[in-house]
Amino acid sequence: VPAKYAIIFIAVQYNVTYTTGDNSEQFHFYDYGPKDIATIFFYMLVAINLHAVIQQYILDKINRRLHLSKTKHSKFNESGQLAFFYLFSFVWGASILNAVKFMMNPTLLWNDYPHSRMLFQVKFFYICQIAYWLHALPKLYFQKIRKEDIPRQLCYICLYIAHISGAYILNLQHLGLILMVPHYLVELIFHASRLFYFSDENKQKGFTIWALLFVMVRLLTLTLSVLTFGFGLARVENPGFAIADGNFNVLPVRIGCLGAVCLTQAWMMWKFINFQLKKWREHVKNQIPKKKITNTKNKRTKREPNRG
Repeated sequence: VPAKYAIIFIAVQYNVTYTTGDNSEQFHFYDYGPKDIATIFFYMLVAINLHAVIQQYILDKINRRLHLSKTKHSKFNESGQLAFFYLFSFVWGASILNAVKFMMNPTLLWNDYPHSRMLFQVKFFYICQIAYWLHALPKLYFQKIRKEDIPRQLCYICLYIAHISGAYILNLQHLGLILMVPHYLVELIFHASRLFYFSDENKQKGFTIWALLFVMVRLLTLTLSVLTFGFGLARVENPGFAIADGNFNVLPVRIGCLGAVCLTQAWMMWKFINFQLKKWREHVKNQIPKKKITNTKNKRTKREPNRG
């Protein structure tokens, strides 16, 4: 009896099948709707279980060997979990982009909008993304995250949920996918570099690569967003607002989406610049005592009599 209800949680809903003129070939696509909430809830529980498995069987064992402080212990767990997620999402998203050939033809980002019919792998990718970031909210309580870290983590979790859900609901899945993949690559490099740094503080080359790619991806995100919202969607043949058809191509929506992307990228760049300035000040502060010690040694060497 409960099978027909259980399938709503497990299987991807809203299957739409198209057939060719001679009915010899069928094409399966997916739409979205209220039942997706149940599916997202189920995969959120799956994400919670995977999170616990990674924490218990991988991260906790590494932590015991490294003997990290409480602050580094919390950051190590955060980076460890996110590194696994970003690696998985990057590989999955890149395989989808390779299959649908978005990178070869950027006009697919706005041509034939609204993209209300999704391939299975595209829809399932978005469901898993939303489910993962929703699972991160109760994690803040159950993992006993430090109070000073909660605002920072809550901020980026809510930003992920808002942007990914917005792309999914507004039928901007193509744009969202092509922006997520390079962003996840940059975040993967950052958190992997931080893991290596905790194991050995001399390993900091990864942060240099991350800094260069971070700026490039921000420029790429702004460029594609301006092209899509400012030029592409504004010139398509079917502008208008129709919820039933999934068409949200009106000026207020385009301005709102472009403004959200630009403000987020500006905020990320501001945080990035402050982070780099903080590191530069710490580096200068550490170099001053070393120079004083070196100058003192040189003066002592000059004062010593020549015993030869």
